[in-house]
Parts: sequence; C-alpha cells; structure tokens
Amino acid sequence: MTAPQSPVLEFPAMLHGLTGAVLRKVRAKGQGWAREYLKTGAFTQPRQMLQVPPGEILEMISGAEFDVVPRPRWRVHLFADIFSSLNEGVPKEERQRLEEAFEVFCLSTPFGALYHAVSPPPPRSAERMARRLAALLRFWDVLQGPRYAYRVPDTHHTLDDLMDFIYRKTLEAWCPGGPVSVREHMALTVARMSHSSREDCMEAVLRVVPALVEVDAEFKHREVLSDPGFLRERLSALSPRDFEKISSAYTYTMTMQLAAWDRELGRH
Repeated sequence: MTAPQSPVLEFPAMLHGLTGAVLRKVRAKGQGWAREYLKTGAFTQPRQMLQVPPGEILEMISGAEFDVVPRPRWRVHLFADIFSSLNEGVPKEERQRLEEAFEVFCLSTPFGALYHAVSPPPPRSAERMARRLAALLRFWDVLQGPRYAYRVPDTHHTLDDLMDFIYRKTLEAWCPGGPVSVREHMALTVARMSHSSREDCMEAVLRVVPALVEVDAEFKHREVLSDPGFLRERLSALSPRDFEKISSAYTYTMTMQLAAWDRELGRH
C-alpha cells in the first residue's frame, strides 16, 4: 500500500548524520525489519522521520560531497547497507520473498522510490525498472524540493537534472525523440516498458548500445560492438534469464554486458 503523499517530504532519521552513525543505524534497522517480516510478513515505516526542507542536499553516492571537517548530513546512498543485514536470521527459502516484499514496501515511500531509481539493485529487467520509475513518478512533486549530490563533486542537481543524468540514454532508447521534459519522457518510457515484448526490449537495447560504446574509451572492439548484426546474434543467444537482466536498457547493466562481450572478442 502506498503511503499517503504529503506536501512535506520526510525521510528516515537514520539516514541523517555522520557516516559511522548512519551505518550503525541502517544496519540495526535492517535487522529490525527482518525480525518484523518474520513476525508479521510486512514492513512498517521507521518511527523516527525527519523533514527534508526545500533546498536540502541529499548525498546520493559516496564522495559526492566533501567536508574538511565531517558534519552530519543526509547520506541516502548508505541505505544500500540495509540489504547486508536484511536477511540476517531469515531462512534461505524465505529470502527472495522477503526481498520482493521489501522492494514493494520501499516503492511505497519517497525515500525508497528515490533510492531504487538512483541505485537500482538487480534484477534490472524492463518489468522491474518500469515499476521503480513509476514509483518515482508518483513522488516526483515532493522530491523536487531537495537538491541532489551525485557523480559530479560539489554539484547539486535538481531532480530533473539528476534523472536526466542517469536515464537520458535509456529514455531515448525506449522513446526516441521523446518530450523535452524528463518527467514526461520518463512517464512515456514507463508506459512502453510496462507492456513491452522481448522484441520491444531488443530494439531498446540496440538503440542504447551506440551511445554507450561512443562514450566508453575502455572498449577495444568498438566497431564490432556497434554492429547491429553482431548485437542481434549475441542478444538472441542469451538465455531468457540473462536477457531479462538487460531488457530495460539500463546503462550500467548494458555496459557490463558489452564489457563481457568485448573481453570475449579479445580472446579470439
């Protein structure tokens, strides 16, 4: 169930502070959520929430902000550590259900929707990514208030800038020449991605690859990796499970797949 939207943005208090304190609280909360799931089969929002005023800086990746003297701030990227403690004490056969239920819970909250859009954990299938981006769109208005520190040090992005930075190539792959507005382009992409066939995903992947090859100087077989015939052959040879992993045309996942093919080409 999606948490009711409020004009006031609140994030879990555990995400604000010095690095060590945030990590301790996040790991403890992960253990607490695991116990709650085993007892009730569900998750509830943390009791301690803090308001995020407009203009507040949210650190979305390690090293995006630098302090000579460390000071408390929002360290949203450290939410990743929740996953290292979430499975503690949970039977192995229950872990997949727990992880799926936890993602559903996260996507019902602004902080969880933001985290899963900025740092989406595997799997990154078209179906899963459409769900994550749809959640972000539901909270778009309230998430426009803060500013976001990401890969460009000491640069504070708007939400639009941040999503453009992360998803521009993916959005163009799904909806070439789409709306100028990132929000509208993302909404159109979600609509297409949600009802996509394998062939739709194949076409999106084929469209995103040239943009990835162009900007990554590490690839040694650039012409081959950009060849549609080679790509179709390799994509068709992937198992359904492996194809699903890249089916969203998410740039990081696709870059990793291209790197694997590049290494294979180097061995022949």
